[in-house]
Amino acid sequence: MKEKIGFIGTGVMGTGMILNLLKHDYPVTVYNRTKAHAQAVLAAGATWLDTPSEVAQAVDVIITIVGFPQDVQEVYFGRDGIFEGAHSGQTLIDMTTSRPDIAVRIYNEAKPKHIATLDAPVSGGDVGAKAGTLSIMVGGEQATLTKVRPILAAMGQKINYFGTAGNGQHAKMANQIMIAGTMTGLTEMLVYAKKAGLDLQTVLDTVGSGGGANWSLSNYGPRILKADYTPGFFAKHFLKDLRIALDSAKAMQLDLPATRQAAELYRILVEDHQLGNDGTQALVKLWWS
Repeated sequence: MKEKIGFIGTGVMGTGMILNLLKHDYPVTVYNRTKAHAQAVLAAGATWLDTPSEVAQAVDVIITIVGFPQDVQEVYFGRDGIFEGAHSGQTLIDMTTSRPDIAVRIYNEAKPKHIATLDAPVSGGDVGAKAGTLSIMVGGEQATLTKVRPILAAMGQKINYFGTAGNGQHAKMANQIMIAGTMTGLTEMLVYAKKAGLDLQTVLDTVGSGGGANWSLSNYGPRILKADYTPGFFAKHFLKDLRIALDSAKAMQLDLPATRQAAELYRILVEDHQLGNDGTQALVKLWWS
């Protein structure tokens, strides 16, 4: 018998991940703050419960992927939260990109109750979520990862272990620091090429076949040329991630000036221009109308 999965968060990422779990014949029970956003997975065979606590009571493994660190805290520790329904022998896997200290708090709360936890944020965007090819960065006890690896493998292609609770989140911060560079590079490349009068599709083809090739260019470059700013990953969530990365770096007495500049550009996009619900590729709107 496959484990009963509880999944909290049916947004852009969660929907694709749930559909892949269902394809691998896992029974999935879901909760989302807005039930209407769960219709796609309910139509595919997932079942619904009304609170995270009820989900926790009904399943063997709980997976969460919500928006912001405060949402993680509310889902786990709030009224009708996971810990109100969780029980001995369960595994809790937070796949939200969140603060490392929250992952440690969840681990410390769960451990005395004989509940296993992992922090396992992902990379790969909506494309990877739909295709089941996400990269998953894991912190927690290795024995827990071994136990649930088949579940993670239904959603991701690369599953890498980084050590104790919180280290999955630190690995994701390293990933986001890298993406900050590729997104600002992609944006400024296109802005420069357009101003110079170059054919932008030819620029993408040329740069993408050489030393400048990267995931952001391949996946977001074509969307920008089509003026497609629908979110594979929300700009507001990327700003959140960059702020977590900078806070974590500050705690380690590191200065990351390029990441700081990327965060400021995304702050302008999200807060000054109110475009947080666009995808990260909308950064180019700071130059293009």
